[in-house]
Amino acid sequence: MHELILGGARSGKSALALRRAADSGLAVTWLATAQALDPEMAERIARHRAERPAGWRTVEEPLRLAAALRHAAGADAFVVVDCLTLWLTNLLLADDAALLQAEIAALFAALPELPGHVILVANEVGLGIVPDNALARHFRDEAGRLNQTLAALCDRVTFVAAGLPLALK
Repeated sequence: MHELILGGARSGKSALALRRAADSGLAVTWLATAQALDPEMAERIARHRAERPAGWRTVEEPLRLAAALRHAAGADAFVVVDCLTLWLTNLLLADDAALLQAEIAALFAALPELPGHVILVANEVGLGIVPDNALARHFRDEAGRLNQTLAALCDRVTFVAAGLPLALK
C-alpha cells in the first residue's frame, strides 16, 4: 500500500502519517528530508524526532530519496517520507537541473516497485496566489507536477485540513 498525504502547512499531515505508521505494528523507517540549515529548522527537526517512538529508525536523506526508499522498503516494513516538499526544495536549491530531473524520475520509477507500506507526505502549495518571483513559481509548478504524478502512482491519496483527513483516492 502506497499513500500520498497532502495538505497545507501545519494541517496535520505528519501526525496522520505517524498514527498510520504506529497503528501498522510493522517496523517503521522515517525518511526525513529536512536539513538543519538554521537554528529554527534544527529546533523543528529535534521536536519531530522527539514525537516519534524510540524504536523507529530515522534516515536523513535530503536529495537521494529513491535510493533511500529502495533501501528501507520491505514486505514487512512501513516507510514514511516526510516531506516531499522539503526534498523538492533541497533539489531546487542545489541549482542542478539534471539532478532535479534525475531524482524525480528515479522516485517515479522506484515507487511502483517498492514492497510494503510507504507513505509520502507533501504540502499542497497550489491553493494560494501566484507567487511574485520566478523561483517560487518554479517551485509551485514542480510541486504540483510531482504531486499529480505521485497521486496517480499511489493506491491511496489523503488530503488533510485542520487535522481532518479527507480521502481523495
